[in-house]
Amino acid sequence: MSWDRVERLLGQGVLAYLRERTVGVIGLGSGGSFAAVALAMSGVGRFILIDDDVLEPANIVRHAADRRDLGRSKAAAVANLIHQRNPAASVEAIHGRIENHLEKLAQMDLVVVGVDAEGPKYAINQACLAAGRTAVYAGVYERGEGGDVCVIRPDEGPCYACWAEHLREGLAEPVGDVAELDYGMIGPDGTLAAEPGLWIHVVRIAATQADLALNALLEDTEAYREMPGNTVILANRQLEIYEGRITPPYGAEWVTVPCNPDCLVCGCRKPHTAARAVSLDDLAALGGVSFEDDPARAAEDAPHSRSSQTSEEENADDR
Repeated sequence: MSWDRVERLLGQGVLAYLRERTVGVIGLGSGGSFAAVALAMSGVGRFILIDDDVLEPANIVRHAADRRDLGRSKAAAVANLIHQRNPAASVEAIHGRIENHLEKLAQMDLVVVGVDAEGPKYAINQACLAAGRTAVYAGVYERGEGGDVCVIRPDEGPCYACWAEHLREGLAEPVGDVAELDYGMIGPDGTLAAEPGLWIHVVRIAATQADLALNALLEDTEAYREMPGNTVILANRQLEIYEGRITPPYGAEWVTVPCNPDCLVCGCRKPHTAARAVSLDDLAALGGVSFEDDPARAAEDAPHSRSSQTSEEENADDR
């Protein structure tokens, strides 16, 4: 296969650099599967894929894999897709929950988070801070009306706990000279019931996550681009992202979510300060998140629905 067009865009040195980078994708549902394959097609040469689910008939209309992989581990199915696009790629597929494989984060240069449940995301957040790894999270709002992507760095800005408290619960201070973000459709447990959505709407968010992950991976190269904020919110349909201001279909808004100096996890850490160990009970106090209601497995995509991630109709599949 030929990488000529990718090399002409990024440069020979950058493409060689990407071949040696390892990206971890945690959660291989509708969004995570797309992001993993997109990164492989962009030149990333090494992957660690983690998901404890298998591909079911209901997943097929919202997943990069197809009927040939029914009953197969999603991690193994996506590993096969990567090899079909990038045969030279090194892929480790792990069928299991991320909580049982947190030591793998130390082997990753970058973490792409595609899990649906909040509990695993907090565990990933703490492990990434401890390991000094940048993580890229994404969420799709209910019925695919929009979504968001954020880049969480280990040495600056908010950790995911800061970010989720600030944005998911609508507690944000005004951003610049605009009114606060409007994320009104939140249940008492900090999440929403599963809502249906089309894969074409999910993958717009997933493509943005993959692109920002690729850019974060290239931070030490000439191909890196500065972004206007640490979070981008995308509207697939007309959406009131800011209270009183309508973002038209296919529009987007950039925001910079600040670090919370009172965060139980990072405490608005100074550069290179290790994350504090915090229990899930402590984290549950942030915005009323209920971990008891998290799905038994780390679903797959990161998307939320106006403050929570969406999943398949049976709450089994989605980013």
